[in-house]
Amino acid sequence: MTTLAGGTTASDSAKDGLTRDALTVLQPGFLGTTAPDWLLRRLGEGLASVGLFGRNIASPEQLSSLTAQLRSERDDVLVAIDEEGGDVTRLEARTGSSFPGNHALGAVDDVELTRAVAHELGRRLAACGVNLNWAPSADVNSNPSNPVIGVRSFGAEPELVARHTAAYVTGLQSAGVAACTKHFPGHGDTAVDSHHALPRIDAESTVLEHRELLPFRAAIAAGSRAVMSAHILVPTLDPDHPATLSLRILTDLLRGQLAYDGLIVTDGMEMQAIAATYGIERGSVLAIAAGADAICVGGGLADDETVRRLRDALVGAVRSGDLPEDRLAEAAERVRGLARWTASGAAAASRAETDAQPGSASAGGVTRVDVGLVAARRALTVTEADDFTPLTEPPYVALLTPVANIAVGDETPWGVAAELARLLPGTETAGFAGEDAGGVVLKAAGTRRIVVVVRDEHRHPWMADALDTLLAARPDTVVVEMGVPQAPPRGALHIATHGAARVCGHAAAEVIAGA
Repeated sequence: MTTLAGGTTASDSAKDGLTRDALTVLQPGFLGTTAPDWLLRRLGEGLASVGLFGRNIASPEQLSSLTAQLRSERDDVLVAIDEEGGDVTRLEARTGSSFPGNHALGAVDDVELTRAVAHELGRRLAACGVNLNWAPSADVNSNPSNPVIGVRSFGAEPELVARHTAAYVTGLQSAGVAACTKHFPGHGDTAVDSHHALPRIDAESTVLEHRELLPFRAAIAAGSRAVMSAHILVPTLDPDHPATLSLRILTDLLRGQLAYDGLIVTDGMEMQAIAATYGIERGSVLAIAAGADAICVGGGLADDETVRRLRDALVGAVRSGDLPEDRLAEAAERVRGLARWTASGAAAASRAETDAQPGSASAGGVTRVDVGLVAARRALTVTEADDFTPLTEPPYVALLTPVANIAVGDETPWGVAAELARLLPGTETAGFAGEDAGGVVLKAAGTRRIVVVVRDEHRHPWMADALDTLLAARPDTVVVEMGVPQAPPRGALHIATHGAARVCGHAAAEVIAGA
């Protein structure tokens, strides 16, 4: 056995390297708005990435302090976040996003505007010390019943999704923040939420090639620094393994056929599609063996025990021969490579910001301060009755509230009431759900004008029934659809916002009140 300087043996050095590599490929979360001691200790031991969620963020200033705290322990740490804008926001989880989501941008179909929105979002992330964004969603929302993608997609047309995915990647990365295009090979044609179970896509290879893969090809051509795998079963590609655990999908297809050489990140391993079928330890080993480079975990599991278990599972798999050591080393090096890119990319973006004049126009001819609201206004689809006049008295706003999917969360406010109250003081609101919601709303509203806000009416029969009841009794009702507008427009005024971001509600309120 060779003895190195300081009395360290070669086997000790290899052991330390293996343990560091196992930590390097993990992307855990944590609880609280400051970094816990265990997380700082793990960064010193080799952990290279940290995932942030709404629970970790109170304000931009606090977030900047948090990321500075992380970098005081490791200056090249990847700080990742799930900030899609629109319905899925972590930066503004308590207020709603200042940016419309993908579906609104797809409805406008102006790639320069999409690029401008993504750049401004990236600029704000970078200013807070975040350098990896688990976005954009490149999923083609071809299944109207999809419970988890919906307005997170640019739309149902592959070509539209492809061109806006590329624009988003370009805009985000021009701000020095790495894009992570998701959910490969495409989560749009599912009717099951992978947070709860394993979805399945039964489509022929020709359909997958033109529909699901087209946006990912565009993202790769645009230089997306990371791609996130989906916990979905696609039997045409691999009948036995979900994409996250599939050598055929991650290595043969993504690395081989699509010639992608960036970082492959898994979707959250605590999601039931993996956790309930393989378990997170075995699932993580299988994912790295299949070609993934980074294990995302921490949406629901956010403690040192989880990190230790996953580290030990990876190290044990190498020692048992279940995971080739060079595969783990390759994965860890890709993580470090992305960290180096973010350092250089952030520096370049910072120089560009310094050179720019305050208030200068961003891509699309819109100043960066108001690009989100301008995009939300342009995304509206408005259908008016001939005799409709804007409201001048405070209405009663009925929020027909579906169960939120986990990706969106239920802590982020949505609707139009807050913005209407600003324009029409005295506006009241309440949430409703279930059978006879329409009758309950009528009783609660009294003689006040009703504004009813829905989210994916086409997926919720009780919402459609409530609207039937309301419109039969009060044909002057205003309807705002803040999900995917599949149902025919109806009401004295019907507004499709193509998303439930705060700015979407702001834009709709302006129309309702004639502001």
